Amino acid sequence: MNKETRIQKISEILKQEPYAQKEIMWQDNLEVMPVYKIPLKYLLYNKYNGRILSRTQSLEAQGKDLDPENENDKKIIEKLLWDSKPDRNKNTLSDLEAHGQKEIGIITRDGIIIDGNRRAMLLNKIDKYDYFKAVILPVTLEQNPIEIEKLETSYQMGADEKLGYNPIEKYIKAKNLAKKGITTKEISDWMGETESTIKDYLSVMKTMDDYLDYLQYNGIYTQLDGREDQFINLTKWLNTFYNGSAKGFDGYKEDDVADLQAIGYDYIRIKYEGKKFRQLAYGLKERHIFGNKEVWQSFSDKHFEFISPIIDEEGKPNLDTNNIEATLNARDEAFKTKTEKFLDDNLDEHYTQIRYKQSQNEPKKLVRNATRAIQSINTKNLSKPEVIEELSELRDEISSIIQDRSQEKALEHVLEQLSKIEITDIKDTDFADEYLKQINKLSFELRKSL
Repeated sequence: MNKETRIQKISEILKQEPYAQKEIMWQDNLEVMPVYKIPLKYLLYNKYNGRILSRTQSLEAQGKDLDPENENDKKIIEKLLWDSKPDRNKNTLSDLEAHGQKEIGIITRDGIIIDGNRRAMLLNKIDKYDYFKAVILPVTLEQNPIEIEKLETSYQMGADEKLGYNPIEKYIKAKNLAKKGITTKEISDWMGETESTIKDYLSVMKTMDDYLDYLQYNGIYTQLDGREDQFINLTKWLNTFYNGSAKGFDGYKEDDVADLQAIGYDYIRIKYEGKKFRQLAYGLKERHIFGNKEVWQSFSDKHFEFISPIIDEEGKPNLDTNNIEATLNARDEAFKTKTEKFLDDNLDEHYTQIRYKQSQNEPKKLVRNATRAIQSINTKNLSKPEVIEELSELRDEISSIIQDRSQEKALEHVLEQLSKIEITDIKDTDFADEYLKQINKLSFELRKSL
């Protein structure tokens, strides 16, 4: 059914007796408007509905522009609406089957659903209902797009409805409104948020878009799912550090902040746990990795050395696919499989250094932690040369500390070690004999000095 036919059919319905009345805010006035029962076949889904905005725009990024008048595209929109909240949709479907439509929708004169796309989709699944209860606005979508956008936003993003939406949708909605010239003050009124919150939305959305560009997923908003909290934190850090802040290590440059941004994207990509993610740069400089130059340099160098070859090996993503979300999810999952353990270990290792530096004036606490760490080692795994080398360095460090503080304790330590050696366990006797001669010589010289 084309637009002209829909307008004609809906005009005929307007001549009938209304089913009920409903108050709606239209052109800044609270107006009482009649409610009619409109056959579902006269209606079109709004493909830019707030529930599925990220999905439809992701398809558009692939060059697939959905036409609600096309039967195949209509089915795609219905699937997107269903998949947006399957559990909630099942419950609502059962309620509609038992009691019918309770919430009144809103449509334009040309049959585009402004409020109630999800309910209309569910009613289309029920044989005994072939109509949709709705207010009919006195204009078509093209006649007053801004006022309709305002009405649509206030209903879609109202305090009660917002709970049922994918968290990412509100950022995209704010961005789209801003691109149309709507001020942040107007957007805040429409979305029921403070103006500062809308500014935050736009700032976070900018980081999200940059992340998608970084991965060459431009405009594929499905790949933002499950990552909101990390994007909020990273955006705050970037805004803080790019403007100069004492919360970063002394003398950091913009290149260092760019590294933080790229590293943050790699952790966001694997949906790294939010609390640990904040160890990168959250809070005062003493409490995070970006606050210490030496630790940050070691951390970032190791990160790029490991990650860069993996990203190079990935190549460009395949965006020419019928199921872009599944394709890119599989790509991200493969990246996660290859990198998750390293990313976790590298963060743990360097955040531990930050914690040690925080406790540098509490030597007893540090020594106790070190002792517990040593005691937890499985000695069966100490055969690798690199592990033995690390232990040797640890031994030298401990010996140096003891000797600097007390020569007597150093001598006591040497005596204890010699007394614990079992001669029967020595395999290379010539090697041992040579060392014992040197020990004897050094002992003689020390006694002579005394």
